[in-house]
Amino acid sequence: MTSVTALPTHPHRPHPSPSRPAPSHRPALGRRGAFRLHASILVTLLAASSAPTPLYALYQSAWHFSALTLTVVFSTYALALLLALLSTGRLSDHLGRRPVLAGALLAEATAMALFTTAQSVPALIAARILQGLATGVATSAAGAALLDFEDPDRPGRATLVNGITPVAGMAAGVLAATALTQYAPAPTHTVYLLLLLLLTTQAAAVLRTPETAHPHPGARRSLRPTIALAPASRPAMTLAAPGIIAAWALGGFYSSLGPSLARLTAPHATPATGGLVFLTLTATAGLAGHTARTLPARTVNLAGTTLLIPGALLTLSGPHLHSLPALFTGTAIAGAGFGAVTQGALRLLLPPAAPQERAGTLAAYYVLSYLAMSVPAILAGLLTDRYGLPSALLLYTATVVLLTLTGLTRARRTPHPA
Repeated sequence: MTSVTALPTHPHRPHPSPSRPAPSHRPALGRRGAFRLHASILVTLLAASSAPTPLYALYQSAWHFSALTLTVVFSTYALALLLALLSTGRLSDHLGRRPVLAGALLAEATAMALFTTAQSVPALIAARILQGLATGVATSAAGAALLDFEDPDRPGRATLVNGITPVAGMAAGVLAATALTQYAPAPTHTVYLLLLLLLTTQAAAVLRTPETAHPHPGARRSLRPTIALAPASRPAMTLAAPGIIAAWALGGFYSSLGPSLARLTAPHATPATGGLVFLTLTATAGLAGHTARTLPARTVNLAGTTLLIPGALLTLSGPHLHSLPALFTGTAIAGAGFGAVTQGALRLLLPPAAPQERAGTLAAYYVLSYLAMSVPAILAGLLTDRYGLPSALLLYTATVVLLTLTGLTRARRTPHPA
């Protein structure tokens, strides 16, 4: 996917600048406003992705489905998103950022409408599939637009935003859904209706931004699934991959089985407790990512990988001790590790890539991340149904610890990537 820092020009007439548009085609937003809009879109997309997490307990209670079914509902979103990332990552290069992103946001809004009318597991899965496809398309286009609209005087800002917005968005989504579950009428409807309104508003706003891509033929060929990791970023991916997998696998467990874990730890806790567990993970992840933004990327990544170990172990002890403080403490430490791994990995991966390779490299990072989030979560659901949640949690924690130790060992033997 091609990314530029200045707007392209038409071969016959100049394309209007985002800061000084042509009077007859004046867009509502300049470069700075467009950058903020696309950052807010990424937050909204990830908020929508995490909004169902606090509601899973309500769905499970109403429809009486198993832990495996719950993780399948969760993972269909991630797998659909992966398919979209692999096949549509360069689509906005060919068709333009604005039409691709606006269309994806309207598809996401349609998914929110499906959530409000869902009365069964198949309907929930259908909504998650559409949401995943729309999010994958929109994430690629919005991430590329962030690079397009980045202020040349503030290089690296788009990388920082791409690192922080996922966890910030997930935190916002789970916070809103948890609060509405506790205090609003029709909790399985209200949050989706609010998101539907926000997404349609953002889709309209996107159409009022300057177009930064130069549409050209080849859209159909661009849909062939591909992973475009920049060659210069491959050493960094080799270094960071174990930590990335461990962090996102842990995030997948919290996203799908977090409410069940909270009920196991404190059976008489309020339904909102499960949402608060995931909120703790994402909020501390966002705080850690922001705090570590000025530290060396390799140091941040390795520190985050290290924090995953005590975080996972404390999380494991919570149900055995029937201690919510232990569960929340472990979750906070794991969240800090998650945020540091994410932020450090992106700062290792993106700077070595050439400008036209960065969007593809970002997509490759998300492919690895969402595979790590979805596949282990399904296995955890299978293990939970067969052996119970405590045994599944023990095996999951052992896997996360093994991955982190592998990453730390590899880091000691690997020179600093160029």
